[in-house]
Amino acid sequence: MRVTFTVNGRSETADDVWEGESLLYVLRERVGLPGSKNACEQGECGSCTVYLDGLPVCACLVAAGQAEGRTVRTVEGLADGDRLDPVQEAFAECGAVQCGFCTPGLVVQAHDLIERVPRPSDAEIREALAGNLCRCTGYEKILDAVRVAAARRAGADPVPYGGTPTPEERR
Repeated sequence: MRVTFTVNGRSETADDVWEGESLLYVLRERVGLPGSKNACEQGECGSCTVYLDGLPVCACLVAAGQAEGRTVRTVEGLADGDRLDPVQEAFAECGAVQCGFCTPGLVVQAHDLIERVPRPSDAEIREALAGNLCRCTGYEKILDAVRVAAARRAGADPVPYGGTPTPEERR
């Protein structure tokens, strides 16, 4: 089958897609976007998280045919040309990237959280990232990165690493 969809603002067509092929496979192997990672193929780890029509999904669980006529945004699509998204910048700055396998999914999830909740509490951050597994870190640097990105997006000074915004800082 042929699948035509919009990926990161560009129309893409994948030919000869078989019914069992995942959106993740099409993005990585047919469209040439290797950012989303193939780790568990069961939707358990979050490494393949992308936006599908503005909602985060595990691309390994979405049949490629379900993307027909829809809009996909990958971790590569968060950047504006050569300028990284503030979430991507914060992950690099805070050392929230180790092996990098989980990073794309965590970045997309964190991006979605900050879009919905501009100044999330630590509990909200933990809840939003609960479906993303990282085997390298203790998650603290990941939490730091989300705090820093949220503060910067809100135009505030970043909360010191390891801190939780006060009610006044959350406003």
